[in-house]
Amino acid sequence: MSEKLPFYGGQALIEGVLMRGSHVAVATMKGLDGKIYIHQESLGAIYQSSIKTVPFLRGIIALWDAMVLGTRFLTISANHQTEKPEEQITGGSLYLTLAISIGMAVLLFFIAPATLSQLIENFLGINAVLGNLIEGLIRLVILIAYLELIQKIPDVNRIFKYHGAEHKTINAFEAGSDLNPQAVSQYSLVHPRCGTSFILTVVVFSIIVFSLLGPLPIFWRIVSRLVFIIPIASIAYEYIRWSAKHLSNPFVSFIIKPNLWLQRLTTSEPTLDMIEIAISSLREVIKSETLITP
Repeated sequence: MSEKLPFYGGQALIEGVLMRGSHVAVATMKGLDGKIYIHQESLGAIYQSSIKTVPFLRGIIALWDAMVLGTRFLTISANHQTEKPEEQITGGSLYLTLAISIGMAVLLFFIAPATLSQLIENFLGINAVLGNLIEGLIRLVILIAYLELIQKIPDVNRIFKYHGAEHKTINAFEAGSDLNPQAVSQYSLVHPRCGTSFILTVVVFSIIVFSLLGPLPIFWRIVSRLVFIIPIASIAYEYIRWSAKHLSNPFVSFIIKPNLWLQRLTTSEPTLDMIEIAISSLREVIKSETLITP
């Protein structure tokens, strides 16, 4: 990928695709009525701050994307699938939904593995290093099992098709291709900067970091997992950026294979109309970013 290309990223939504630039985020969604809706927002202060250029701090933005911005836009897309306004999630309900979603993710992928591994460690009488390694493996198994399970749900599988459309569109743009559905459909379903790769990298790096902490009482073990979420995510983000820039290196191509493999669980081959929705979001972002940044 050329260093001069603008940095665009995206995410699959319910019957839609979110694309994000440096200043704006645009979601193109198909409503329950079959109409196409475009929702655009200016990005908050964190995206314009000096943090975005500081290595190991800019990963905070990636974490915010994954846990806050993305979840909120998912909720917005879900609102377009409801017939009655009173069924839509807005205002305080929206923020409560965000809090519950983030809390469940932390519970499932951090607190539960820490607690379970502590019980195994105490029951088997093994040392803390081995216990921490078991914790990491439990976290990895939960992640893969979770993705394997949800991809079998028809509605989720449609989201994964939109995820594939998002990847193909970004890949086509970065290759300099024409942004039309037929041309874009020829591109890969996987992308080295994918959020799925980011999550897997966080899990793998957490195995390394937590294994070095040594024995801890269960309370401090759980606290340490919560405290280290942001530093580990920051390191993972730098790794993802670095590997994406060195794909021509055979060693890098080899070590990112697990990341690309996991994306096969979260992407499916999209239809042309899904790709057209992804292209629409990207075009709107490009147009808005061009107006903001001459």
